[in-house]
Amino acid sequence: MGEQTAAGPQPVADRAWTERAVAKVEADANRSADTHLLPYPLPPEWGIDLYLKDESVHPTGSLKHRLARSLFLYALCNGWIGPHTTVVEASSGSTAVSEAYFARMLGLPFVAVMPASTSHEKISLIEFHGGSCHLVDDPGRVVAEAQRLAEKNNGHFMDQFTYAERATDWRGNNNIAESIYAQMALERHPVPAWVVVGAGTGGTSATIGRYVRYQRHPTRVCVVDPENSAFHCAWQARDWTVVTHRGSRIEGIGRQRVEPSFVPSVVDRMVPVPDAGSLAAMRAACAVLGRRVGGSTGTNLWGAFGLIAEMRAAGEQGSVVTLLCDGGERYADTYYSDDWLAAHGLDIAPHLAAIEAFMRGGPAPGSA
Repeated sequence: MGEQTAAGPQPVADRAWTERAVAKVEADANRSADTHLLPYPLPPEWGIDLYLKDESVHPTGSLKHRLARSLFLYALCNGWIGPHTTVVEASSGSTAVSEAYFARMLGLPFVAVMPASTSHEKISLIEFHGGSCHLVDDPGRVVAEAQRLAEKNNGHFMDQFTYAERATDWRGNNNIAESIYAQMALERHPVPAWVVVGAGTGGTSATIGRYVRYQRHPTRVCVVDPENSAFHCAWQARDWTVVTHRGSRIEGIGRQRVEPSFVPSVVDRMVPVPDAGSLAAMRAACAVLGRRVGGSTGTNLWGAFGLIAEMRAAGEQGSVVTLLCDGGERYADTYYSDDWLAAHGLDIAPHLAAIEAFMRGGPAPGSA
């Protein structure tokens, strides 16, 4: 799937206001330090190192802070947002939290269109940052509803699922890929064998995949995909029209269709991950890191464990990098609730046992 072309909305902003708005967004980035690269302890005799890029320390608490900043700058510099524009986004939560933050910074009204199943914690965060929430029962309708609301309010639909892959400068300029390689420079395996990420918009995998090619690194990019997502099914069939009939239970990743920002040609491998495996790895990470992480971090780790097991079996040494996408405090009533797990038919005990066995030198979780 190549880059999609779109004329976009007609310009609505005057240059003076746009310059002030861009300066505010850039000043926010300048105030923010880079995010940490955390080692995840593995048995030292393996000769393999695992790292988590901790995106939860952004001002809005997730990887989506980078995306929201890029989307706002892209829209501002295209003249699509003016001083009275209502900004609308289709989001499962974290992107909307971050966009609400930037909208309030610019004095703009913000509306998040989300599945009704979105966690109460994320809804509260959006409202805390000054946004309002419009909930939709059918997750497959959020984009159409966001488009409708934007038109109704003469506003701007940010459309992260179309613009994520082009709003970020993948060549560098402090993107997440450049940051990872800079922070890995003094490690014993400074060039990762694999970078493992999930796909929501597909923007992160597009940025990293392009960057490693541009810099001529041998790193391979693996995209992990939760249940009910179209990405892996489409990848297997090489059919980018695949649509699933249920939404992902792992917030922030997995889509019912292949979004325009997903660029499969820069992805080296895709791995499907069971939801129970994602949530087991999430809880296992909590025990290791001493803090709660979100479900998509668990998805990333489940995939990383599988790749590490393959490296061990092949006698390879090296490093693997993945993302700590957001903190687990947003999921206290869902992923960290045993009642919620039971209500959704998720038994994570066998998957936790598989992870424990893997860490003792056993096979990859899910390989049996």
